Amino acid sequence: MVALLFPGQGSQFVGMGRDLAEAFAEGRATFQEADEVLGFGLSRLAWDGPEEELTATHNAQPAILVHSIAAYRIAAPRLERVDIRFAAGHSLGEFSAYVAAGAMRFGDALRTVRRRGELMLRSGRERPGSMAAILGLDDDAVERVCLEATTDGGDCVAANYNAPGQIVISGDVPAVERALVLARAAGARRAIRLNVSGAFHSPLMAVAKAGLAAHLDSLPLEHPRFPVVSNVNAQAITEPGTARELLVQQLTAPVRWTACMRTMLDAGVRSFFEFGPGSVLSGLLRRLERAAETHTLGTAAEVRELLAA
Repeated sequence: MVALLFPGQGSQFVGMGRDLAEAFAEGRATFQEADEVLGFGLSRLAWDGPEEELTATHNAQPAILVHSIAAYRIAAPRLERVDIRFAAGHSLGEFSAYVAAGAMRFGDALRTVRRRGELMLRSGRERPGSMAAILGLDDDAVERVCLEATTDGGDCVAANYNAPGQIVISGDVPAVERALVLARAAGARRAIRLNVSGAFHSPLMAVAKAGLAAHLDSLPLEHPRFPVVSNVNAQAITEPGTARELLVQQLTAPVRWTACMRTMLDAGVRSFFEFGPGSVLSGLLRRLERAAETHTLGTAAEVRELLAA
C-alpha cells in the first residue's frame, strides 16, 4: 500500500522544477499551463527568481503546487501499477493532494492557492505575527509554553506538529517572543524564530477565512479517487463538502502532521512517495517510523529512477 505526500510552503527554491520541464513534455506543459492560468510568468519566477519575490507567500504557494503536480503527472503512468490508499499534503500541500486525487482541477487549485497566499499576506500585514520552531520538547510541554505565553499582549499557539519533538508555534510577536524564552527554560534543545510574513495556522489568520471560503464555494469539487488525510483532524476525507470546510479551517487550525502520518501508518501504508521540491516530509516521516519506505520525486533524475524501476 502506497501514500502520496506533497510539501508545503518553505520548500521553494530558485530553479525549482526547471529540470523536469527540460526533461519531460508533461513537466513543460504543466508549467506552461500554470503561466496561462495565472496570467504571468510563474515558471520564470520559479526558475530564475529573484528569491525574495519567489518566497513571497502568494508566489511560493502556486510555485510549489505546480512543481509538485508536474512531478506527479510525469510519474502517474508508473503509479497506475501500485495500490494508492491515501494522499496528504502539509498545509498548502493539501491542495496538491486534492489535485492528484482528482477532486480539484489543476487550474482551479492554482487560482485558489494564489488567492490563499494573497489573503494570508494581507492578514499578516493587518495583524503582524511571528512563528518559531521548538525542538526537543514534547507536545504537552509546548502547549503549556504557549498557554503561559498567551496574555493580554497576544496569542501564541502550536501551529505545526511536524514530528515528535519538532513543533512550530505561531502568534502575535510579543507572545511568540515570550514563548521562546519559556521554551528554552523548559529545556528545549533549540527555539528559533522563523522568517515568515505572518502567523500562519493561528487565530491571526481568521480574517482570511471568509475570502477563502467564498472562493472555494465557487469551485467544483469531486469525490477523490483515494482519500486525502486532512491536516485539521488527521481523518481520511472523501466528501467534497467536508474537504471545503476543512481547507478553510486549516488557515487557523494547527497542521497535525504527525497524526496524519500515524493515520496512514496505522492503516498499513509502508511506502510513501513525496512529490515536489525537497525531501522535508520524508525526513519527518523517518523520525516517526524508521521502517517506512520513502521516495522523493522532485528532480528529473529521481523521476527517471522511478520510471525505470
